[in-house]
Amino acid sequence: MAALVRLSSVCNRGARWLLRRCPSLVSDIFSVFRKSRDPPTLLAAQIHLSPAHHAGSKAASLHWTGERALSVVLLGLLPAAYLYPGPAMDYSLAAALTLHGHWGLGQVVTDYVHGSSSIKVANAGLLALSAVTFAGLCYFNYHDVGICKAVAMLWTL
Repeated sequence: MAALVRLSSVCNRGARWLLRRCPSLVSDIFSVFRKSRDPPTLLAAQIHLSPAHHAGSKAASLHWTGERALSVVLLGLLPAAYLYPGPAMDYSLAAALTLHGHWGLGQVVTDYVHGSSSIKVANAGLLALSAVTFAGLCYFNYHDVGICKAVAMLWTL
């Protein structure tokens, strides 16, 4: 009610004019203070809960932990690749970067793709993209200079 008085004082019309103009506003304001005559109901009956097989899923928790662990590994792997370049580091980077990108784009698909058939197509496309990315990085490591040396060559430009 105090908000209405302040709002009406800003409008220079007065609270009575505002309350006469919108009678439903008065009933809405005072309906908050009325006691409900309905019997109390459980809120859980009105909330649609997720299926029991998804609730408390250990796999989701492990996936989240794996994503965070991979991010921490990448934080250590990038300086190590600079200090100790070599084939083992190149293939480790190829696997870690591909998995990191796959999981990140998987979250984009989860958030922005809707419809069961669209989700299946997007996930199949994501899997194909990740496989081609990993194969391309491995091909680059085997037949060319490798990821570490290529980044070092870019820095010398």
